[in-house]
Amino acid sequence: MSSKSSIPAPTVKRLSLYLRELEARFSEDGQTVSSQQLGRALGITDAQVRKDLAFVGQTGHPGIGYKANELAHGLRQILGTDRAWRVAVVGAGKLGRALMGYGRFGDKGFDVAAVFDADPKVVGTTVAGHRVRPLQDLESLVAERGIQVGIVATPADAAQQVTDRLVRSGVRGILNFAPIRLNADGCSIVDVDLTLSLEQLVCQVSLGLNRDSA
Repeated sequence: MSSKSSIPAPTVKRLSLYLRELEARFSEDGQTVSSQQLGRALGITDAQVRKDLAFVGQTGHPGIGYKANELAHGLRQILGTDRAWRVAVVGAGKLGRALMGYGRFGDKGFDVAAVFDADPKVVGTTVAGHRVRPLQDLESLVAERGIQVGIVATPADAAQQVTDRLVRSGVRGILNFAPIRLNADGCSIVDVDLTLSLEQLVCQVSLGLNRDSA
């Protein structure tokens, strides 16, 4: 099995998609899956699938393919979802509330251990079973509850300051929903920009419409 740091980012994304496909369609004991089946599901070649899975230490069995449960286990190990992760959500507005209520976090081993907000009207309320704490409690609760991952769902003007505090508190990874690029030394950041994704989508739609009308 390769070191996680040596796996290219596009491959990591595809590994997550392979795992999703396995969990959805090949979860029964004894089932096998071929690189062709996985490639067809993702719209890529079976050669690319085999190359990606080699990072997980999976080479398949001639004439059989991959044992689905073994492959899923290996993917969870390399992706880090074979263990529990404690998560802090910063920002209990509409987006933060939606994220807290997302049931699949728990299914994937992500435990929302603390929720923070700067609005006095929101602090002290309960959202999806979590009591919203004031920002001044952030450092102490991150340490006390062993939180490793932060979700930033704040307005753009507060996101970098919140990120700095999370990193100083020991958080090692941040999922950023704020519409701003964050900087954090020694911390992994993944940006989720819904507006950017919509712009890219409508661009593709527009290009398709232009081709159709040409």
